[in-house]
Amino acid sequence: MQQHGGHNCLLIGSPGSGKTMIAKRIPTILPDLTFNEALEITKIHSIAESLAKDKPIITNRPFRAPHHTISETSLVGGGANPKPGEISLAHYGVLFLDELPEFNKKTLEVLRGPLEDKSITISRVNASLTYPCNFMLVASMNPCPCGFYGSKEKECTCMPNAISRYINKISGPLLDRIDIQIEVSQVKYQNLSDVKPAETSMEIKQRVNKARKIQQERYKKYGIYSNSELTPKLINEYCKIDNKTSKILHEAFEKLGFSARAYNRILKVARTIADLDEKQNIELKHVAEAIQYRNLDKKYWKN
Repeated sequence: MQQHGGHNCLLIGSPGSGKTMIAKRIPTILPDLTFNEALEITKIHSIAESLAKDKPIITNRPFRAPHHTISETSLVGGGANPKPGEISLAHYGVLFLDELPEFNKKTLEVLRGPLEDKSITISRVNASLTYPCNFMLVASMNPCPCGFYGSKEKECTCMPNAISRYINKISGPLLDRIDIQIEVSQVKYQNLSDVKPAETSMEIKQRVNKARKIQQERYKKYGIYSNSELTPKLINEYCKIDNKTSKILHEAFEKLGFSARAYNRILKVARTIADLDEKQNIELKHVAEAIQYRNLDKKYWKN
């Protein structure tokens, strides 16, 4: 997963496929905090009165995983004495929503604005407060109520209308704001027993830091840190593609029916893949990989 660019991610798979385990490992490969980021995070947690007494400054990226019963106020902030919500406490870190369809649909819909604006404004009679919330959304979900729709290991027992109701708890506009959609398959015992040397989190993190430094240097005059923060104007400047790549992207849009927002997100993810590849320009292979991360909405959200 291209977490070096701060991209939102959705993991879909059957129970036991490892979605939650993958999500909880993400903090181990996130880029190191800059001093300014650490100060911003610490200020938010200080206002929320959630700073540990023995740790006056936060030095690790936040990982927040609220329960699906969370209220709108607790998620986005507010109350009689307005305080930051989970989305602000996850600033410059990860907001993990496990079993996404179990959350109240109305609660999920309030995420749409903050995901786009990177800030949340709480209005009260006497004052209006704005808190930053530049977080990376990582969500997981089963493909259906029983969890085995499309599984090769176990037959799904759900009726088609039950699957549709379950899937459609996640609206198109919210799904549109998720850059990377990954299907997580169950791992067979044989694959588990075939132990092969794997990259450590530290090794992956070194690559992540390298990619993030490229982005910080590229965007330093704009005051942003990652590819996920690119505006349409900056996308035109830093995500240029050649005619052949543009043609492939156009064909994918015609075939898969992507939205204009999806177009920008594909280019931002392709920019991150190119940075990871240490390439100055986005190449065809980078865009092709980014397109693959957007195809699940057409598999599960058919209508």
